[in-house]
Amino acid sequence: MTKGGQSIRFWGRQSSFTIAVIFITTIFLWSWENNPHLVNLLSKEEPFIMNTPDLFADDSVESSLLLNPKEELKDEYSITKLEEGKTVEEGVQHFDNSNSYSVEQKDENTVLSSSLRNEDLFADDPAESSTLLNSSEQRKEKDSVSQPAKVKKVDTSTIHSESADIHSDGIKDERRGSTLSLQKIACNYGKGRWVADSRRPLYSGFGCKQWLSDMWACRLTKRSDFSYEKYRWQPSDCDMPEFEGAEFLRKMQDKTLAFIGDSLGRQQFQSLMCMISGGKDMPEVEDIGEKYSLAKQQGAIRPDGWAYWFPKTNTTVLYYWSASLCDIEPINATNPATEYAMHLDRPPSFLRQFLPGFNVVILNTGHHWNRGKLNANRWVMYANGKRVVDRKLAMMGNAKNHTLYSVARWLDSQISLRPSLKVFLRTISPRHFSHGEWNTGGSCDNVTPLQKGSEVFHDRSSDPVVEDALRGTKVKILDITALSELRDEGHISRYSIKASDGINDCLHWCLPGIPDTWNELVYAQL
Repeated sequence: MTKGGQSIRFWGRQSSFTIAVIFITTIFLWSWENNPHLVNLLSKEEPFIMNTPDLFADDSVESSLLLNPKEELKDEYSITKLEEGKTVEEGVQHFDNSNSYSVEQKDENTVLSSSLRNEDLFADDPAESSTLLNSSEQRKEKDSVSQPAKVKKVDTSTIHSESADIHSDGIKDERRGSTLSLQKIACNYGKGRWVADSRRPLYSGFGCKQWLSDMWACRLTKRSDFSYEKYRWQPSDCDMPEFEGAEFLRKMQDKTLAFIGDSLGRQQFQSLMCMISGGKDMPEVEDIGEKYSLAKQQGAIRPDGWAYWFPKTNTTVLYYWSASLCDIEPINATNPATEYAMHLDRPPSFLRQFLPGFNVVILNTGHHWNRGKLNANRWVMYANGKRVVDRKLAMMGNAKNHTLYSVARWLDSQISLRPSLKVFLRTISPRHFSHGEWNTGGSCDNVTPLQKGSEVFHDRSSDPVVEDALRGTKVKILDITALSELRDEGHISRYSIKASDGINDCLHWCLPGIPDTWNELVYAQL
């Protein structure tokens, strides 16, 4: 009996000890889950897999709307009635696995993933900005009713670029060397409102003759209403710093900022030069275009770009014309009437050559992606070094998307090598032609500011083409589409110096004007 009793007492003590351990462990885990201060004990990566519905959206809704490879897009995202009045009736089709194409990358470590090959490829329609806005609103509505996100590790590049800097309280960010907060995200600069500001514009439209083309200086035209100059953009989630030319140059000391894009990119370049100088002459600034082979070629209307050097801070600001962001080269250099290979999967040679010397790059494209422009320039689509014969890839919307994906991933690989490099891809600038096109009586006669409203409410970009192309990269989105859509009174309209009777420019903007705001968004992120 004694031996049996001792055995019972021994197993009783073991059972009690086991129950106590389970109870204490349960209490500890419950406390861990409910005590936010214990988060600081986690490793650097673990806080980012916490379920935070405010920051993460479930991908299933987005995938069902944007990434269905089995359906073809209808007229909503087809390219129609672009800048030269041509109509391209090519709906954007999607690629099944069997018909997918790949992006050729010179860097073996940078490849286009199979998921990208299966994504819907949207065609851009700059003439129908309202379509893009409606699409964005629909996506927002679907996101708002989706289920809370699953617990997953954050890829900050999948969130809107300007609001992708996700922080964790007490966690040290090695890149910034600053303490971060889990609940705080950076400003979404594309969401906000226009507010009246009597201190605007940032420079005089009568001045800035050193940088500003007369055809865009609306103060030099017969236009009499300039109320569009008296507004500034105020993001919803944060304050934007006031632009100061001297402070910009200080931030950009010993650095180079490059604009690469079409004529709207040139407008943004001229705007920035006027903003830096305050519209005043700066005779000490040197033209260094020859350093970048930007001298005007014989027979050319203008050079391929401009480059200026501010000696006091050793700052360079330049612009290079590349309407498509493709590499363009003559097929037969000895034939004056030769066609030109438009390499959809190759960045412009200028960008590849000079990128190592750039610190900030701002890219744009959009309004030249139509048959009229390609035919006029004798551009022929190429991919993987060969003429494009795939009819799906040759569709204008698909070709544009192929280029944007290619350029974005190539630049992402370069940013990985140079983390200090900042690259922005600007969303498309909206057109406001009504009752026709530029050559068929289309006009934009409104001169009253903000008749379309003053505020942008949605979080997603109104240019899903650019937004989706940047997904998964470190290239930032410069989201100007929706905020510019509200400013139809800011176009040059019928007041262009060189305009013919009945011709309106509802594509380009008066300067000072809306492109100044685009540069303020860049300045806020430097």
